[in-house]
Amino acid sequence: MTRLQQLPISLQRSLEHRSALKVIAGLMNFNAASVERVARVAGRGGADLIDVACDPALVRRVIEASGGVPVCVSSVEPEQFPAAVDAGALMVEIGNYDAFYPQGRIFDAAEVLELTLRTRPLLPNVVMSVTVPHVLPMDEQEQLAIDLVAAGADLIQTEGGTSAKPFSAGHLGLIEKAAPTLAAAHSISRAVDVPVLCASGLSAVTLPMAIAAGAAGVGVGSAVNRLQDELAMLAVVRGLRDALDSTVATRV
Repeated sequence: MTRLQQLPISLQRSLEHRSALKVIAGLMNFNAASVERVARVAGRGGADLIDVACDPALVRRVIEASGGVPVCVSSVEPEQFPAAVDAGALMVEIGNYDAFYPQGRIFDAAEVLELTLRTRPLLPNVVMSVTVPHVLPMDEQEQLAIDLVAAGADLIQTEGGTSAKPFSAGHLGLIEKAAPTLAAAHSISRAVDVPVLCASGLSAVTLPMAIAAGAAGVGVGSAVNRLQDELAMLAVVRGLRDALDSTVATRV
């Protein structure tokens, strides 16, 4: 049995059908009320996975608030992961790095690989996703993804929303915003044989493009967690779910 086969059947199927929806509360978001709102709408809106900051108390709150949606915890400090897993997290994620770029903190390939090599022995049986930094040239992103899988990564996540500079309004602007992470998903999904999650800068308009590019699922954060009104957040999550489901129906 592979580590991915230890995930809940519903999440396994979403990855196999390339329709997984991960809602991201934010690696730096330790506000319990904010994270609980994200968890509630993720659960009610049909998300397959919730990604939260690496904190055991948050994990327990999210499991309860979401009605049991699987939880992934994100961090760049591997030693934080075991306690969150003990609290109920089913996956760990190294990255993503969007929150660090405004601080001038850049992760290169060597550091990401080193974090992966430190994490795997700590959690030999836990599913691990690793984000490939979008600041690397595309050929280096591909090579890093290959190296990460060899080091024990079960999933690879892309990013790129913070580097995009859309200059158009409407749907064209949404596509421009998603272009870097879509390009990474296309290249990396062809370089590795593990599921690729496309994240950062996505919207309901560009989710189908991520799947067409080769992603097994998508991660969406700011489109949901920047909102304050819970009904508006729920509408966004349901719109994302519908966009993915329509993509699957079209492929079938």
